[in-house]
Amino acid sequence: MRRPRRAMSEINVVPYIDVMLVLLIIFMVAAPLINPGQIDLPSVGQKANAVIAPLEVRVRANGDLGFVDRARSTDELRARNRDHLISMVLDAQDANKEQPVVISGDRKVAYEEVVHILDALQRSGVKKVGLLSRPATAQ
Repeated sequence: MRRPRRAMSEINVVPYIDVMLVLLIIFMVAAPLINPGQIDLPSVGQKANAVIAPLEVRVRANGDLGFVDRARSTDELRARNRDHLISMVLDAQDANKEQPVVISGDRKVAYEEVVHILDALQRSGVKKVGLLSRPATAQ
């Protein structure tokens, strides 16, 4: 008379160990064949580029447009209109086309006006344009 088969409750791990050893050998043989990437590190003697102060475009609540080039002066120049403002920015960027431009607007200025100036600057070829904000003060 035959006995009924019982389910095995152990797992045979020998085949898994064999596979792991084969993979280990493959990686040990292949590792020396891989060329490591080379990194071009800067030398100690090189000087980092000086940070250039950004140009600031100011939008007032009454519609006035101002322009400040902090690299030259802290005085605000008044622009007659949007086209005049763009020409002032492009003239200031003649020496360095990568000089960033930031736009600051009064709290009461419609966001749409700030976006129009941002769009006009980007269309005129200004590469780095951003918005300037001031942190809220604790009350």
